[in-house]
Amino acid sequence: MRKVWIRVAFMLGLAQLVGCASIEPWVKPYERNNLADPVMSLNRNPIAANYIHHVYQAREGARGAEGGAGGGCGCN
Repeated sequence: MRKVWIRVAFMLGLAQLVGCASIEPWVKPYERNNLADPVMSLNRNPIAANYIHHVYQAREGARGAEGGAGGGCGCN
């Protein structure tokens, strides 16, 4: 019975790998217009998001300190 479960798990894993290996792009060129729509943006208000980004930079004392490794002092 255990061998059957191992085979089933192997077949499901193989099916998942084969499903992810498509050569065709997932998003067709004519569908990219829908993804570029402002409704799809993560920010509801880009001006406010830029202001918050500026505040984070000023608070950390360095540019780009909101997402990189290390602190604002330049150490890693």
